[in-house]
Amino acid sequence: MRPTSPVADVADVSGETSLLREFLRSPLLTATVAPSSRWLAAQMVVPIPERGEPMVVELGPGTGAFTQVIQDRLGGRGRHLAVELNPRLAGLLDRRFPEVEVVHADAADLPRLMAERGLSADVVVSGLPWVAFRPVRGVRLLPLVAGSLSADGVFTQFAYRWTRWAPPAREHLRDLRTTFEEVLLSRTVWRNLPPALVYLARRPR
Repeated sequence: MRPTSPVADVADVSGETSLLREFLRSPLLTATVAPSSRWLAAQMVVPIPERGEPMVVELGPGTGAFTQVIQDRLGGRGRHLAVELNPRLAGLLDRRFPEVEVVHADAADLPRLMAERGLSADVVVSGLPWVAFRPVRGVRLLPLVAGSLSADGVFTQFAYRWTRWAPPAREHLRDLRTTFEEVLLSRTVWRNLPPALVYLARRPR
């Protein structure tokens, strides 16, 4: 089983309460105690096209810190699929965002979920922690995500600034560069607790 979003926001009191409750119930399933800031969320959704009908997938949405900003960016266009492992958080999301297709599933199920819908993603926004991308029974998550993207698709993943040089982060960056043609790193988002940055990976190989 993979953890959900490791995110932190001071503005969403109900989100903080829900995540803290779920963390106390199952710290392996919910890897944080608070949602991400709106400033980090704004960086995460930059690749979503301003025109057309984009297909956006959100992995590990937690209580919806990124979900709301994705919906604002879409403005009623396209399609938004949110994949959440924690059943209680999935239920909360479903009630908060009736316009979003919320699925209670593991992120590793993404290829199946997309195949069932006959879709490929234009953008995948990930709120999953580094540990979620480690191999499980020999299967790596990142290639599964890349395989669910369109040829010009974009994957965004955030990391806390202080973990950037840790071995799991360096390994994940190598995997990103192996899996995608272009990998960019944002400036530090200081108005997040703790400060974070965003990896933006384009064009899956």
